[in-house]
Amino acid sequence: MTARLTLSELQQYLAQAADLLRGSIDQADFKAYIFPLMFFKRISDVYLEEFRIALDESGGDHEFAAFAENHRFAIPGGNLWSDVREKTQNIGAALQTAFREIEKANPETLYGIFGNANWSNKDKLPDRKLADLIEHFSTETLGNEDVAPDVFGNAYEYLIKRFADQSNKKAGEYYTPRSVVRLLVNILDPQEGESVYDPACGTGGMLIEVIEHVKDAGGSPKTLWGKLFGQEKVLATSAIARMNLLLHGVEDFRIAREDTLRDPAFYSGNRLARFSCVIANPPFSLKAWGEVEWASDKWGRSQLGGVPPKGYADWAWVQHMLTSADPHDGRVAVVLPQGALFRQGAEARIRTHVLKSKKVEAVIGLAPNLFYGTGLAACVLILRHSRPEGQENEVLFVNGEDLMKKGRNQNTLEPEHAAALLEAYQGYADLDGRARVVNLAEIESNTFNLNIPLYVAPTDKGESVTLAEALAMLETAQERTVRTRAALEAELEKWGLGA
Repeated sequence: MTARLTLSELQQYLAQAADLLRGSIDQADFKAYIFPLMFFKRISDVYLEEFRIALDESGGDHEFAAFAENHRFAIPGGNLWSDVREKTQNIGAALQTAFREIEKANPETLYGIFGNANWSNKDKLPDRKLADLIEHFSTETLGNEDVAPDVFGNAYEYLIKRFADQSNKKAGEYYTPRSVVRLLVNILDPQEGESVYDPACGTGGMLIEVIEHVKDAGGSPKTLWGKLFGQEKVLATSAIARMNLLLHGVEDFRIAREDTLRDPAFYSGNRLARFSCVIANPPFSLKAWGEVEWASDKWGRSQLGGVPPKGYADWAWVQHMLTSADPHDGRVAVVLPQGALFRQGAEARIRTHVLKSKKVEAVIGLAPNLFYGTGLAACVLILRHSRPEGQENEVLFVNGEDLMKKGRNQNTLEPEHAAALLEAYQGYADLDGRARVVNLAEIESNTFNLNIPLYVAPTDKGESVTLAEALAMLETAQERTVRTRAALEAELEKWGLGA
């Protein structure tokens, strides 16, 4: 038996495959091509491995070895990796045909999983380029005997992050830094057998981290099979999430490709399905999200305080997630822009309603520029339907604006920073310059404004801001001003009030 590929070897192998696309495909689109090829190679090699094992068990009976019972996925004749490798012309069309045939043969598990990339566009992907890619992928065997599922899953996550780093601004649509994901999962602390739902699941990182969390606690990840749910609007991204879970060895889950706010995929009768843990990093301040229909929302989400404004869907996500949480022990962790904590108007009304309902357990402020595509500081809102006795009239505020490692293009939340935030949350006590437990009466006196510095200001550590940092902050502020002015002028123009 040949030695299994190590994680570093597999990462290097996958990175080299991605590098072959340079010059042909925009970096932001690499994932739409590399992931389907990678998944196709994996399931083809696993199929052949399963066929060989069944052949050995049956004494060479080829008919027996082809039985569906011997294979995780069905691959119709003529559609294996080796079949496409033989093509020298119209390779993209051959790939597309193989993808569709495999999807049709596995409608319950693989339908739509290869996405909708245009493989037959020879201007972008000439036969020579695709042949080079296929030959590169052919240099290694990717069956289970060659690459353990955990290693393959970790390499897949590495590639997702690599693409996010390269595309940066566009990456915020599908990727949350894993240190932030881990913090949210550790706060919710999902247990064996609990159901978990991510209504803005991107590439599935939150659900993968839930599996790792249960495993690290000594539990069995298999108790989560059939209990992991995600919804994602973008077809290619939802396909990547499904591949991610499958490559991590998860056999039973549901990832739906729908617009969550307009068309939630999980429901029972006339109410939304309910889950033990609801966790998400939804798109910040989503525009034109369906506010017109929200007033008469048949799922009753608008009953939690009314209709959020057209240009800010942040509290719509909160309403959706609260409605989707189990009314007895359901808990919610959601990442929001900090503006959602203090903006007035419709958002203030919803915020007031949720606070008066005593659902808000904690507000955790994060450092600026941690997320791809935005320099804004975000926060984590923790909500529970059932609060511990004695805490119902309180909210914990944690100020983590200083917890980061500064980077040239983006700051990072290091493990020690995440550990400090988790400790402050779990301690649920006043901590000078970091955390404070605040009574609802005080929050009401501030007109239910949740702006974190109102309640806990960071301790002055005497750090000075360098000239370069000051200039960077000024540049960011100026960019924000330009964007705001452009948006204002566009809105005035709609009303015929332009200059």
